Amino acid sequence: MTALAHERPETMSEIRTESVSLAEDGPDLDQVVWQAWKAMELPEGYRAEIIEGAIEVSPTGRYSHSQIVFLLKEALGEFLRGGDFAARNDTNIIHKGQAWVPDMFVTARDAERYVTDDGLGLTAAAVRLIVEVVSPGKRNQDRDRAKKRREYARADIPVYVIIDDYDNQGTVTVLTEPRPEKADWVGVHRVAYGTEVTIPEGPAKGFVIGEAITGPKRA
Repeated sequence: MTALAHERPETMSEIRTESVSLAEDGPDLDQVVWQAWKAMELPEGYRAEIIEGAIEVSPTGRYSHSQIVFLLKEALGEFLRGGDFAARNDTNIIHKGQAWVPDMFVTARDAERYVTDDGLGLTAAAVRLIVEVVSPGKRNQDRDRAKKRREYARADIPVYVIIDDYDNQGTVTVLTEPRPEKADWVGVHRVAYGTEVTIPEGPAKGFVIGEAITGPKRA
């Protein structure tokens, strides 16, 4: 998601739950993780997510990462202007005890009905498309390419887009037709930077991701 390669330490990158020991009559492990996540107070510039049962903490991204997110949000916002949907970021998406902070997502312009009871974020049912921009480092790449790929499929997110500077010379992958029971996707369309790819369905149907957002193929 948004961790830096060498500009920030990785000491806070992940809090695993396997080592937690509970009494048999103690609280459910998922509830322990959920309560721990809710109680976290992080330094400025960090975010915490619950991904496949583990709390993961990562710093906000470097300039190249934020620039892609900025250009994408600006272009997609213009594409959606005047309709019932909007592009957002910096918001918790909650689904069955998991909590994610996507780089960008599309949801109803009036999303109040999807706010969770505790006000911590929006339910996954609100989301029609998610975009993650991959950051350097194996842990960060695994998070977006594998863990979140599975998580977003389980949550039945209709479209997941991965913009990946670190896959060969740069790729954009559009995943559609989620299969929640298999934590995977039927539709997988992957193109190199420099090749335009079009969102095939949902509120962003027809929106094109190309060089204007990703830049050209990496040397």
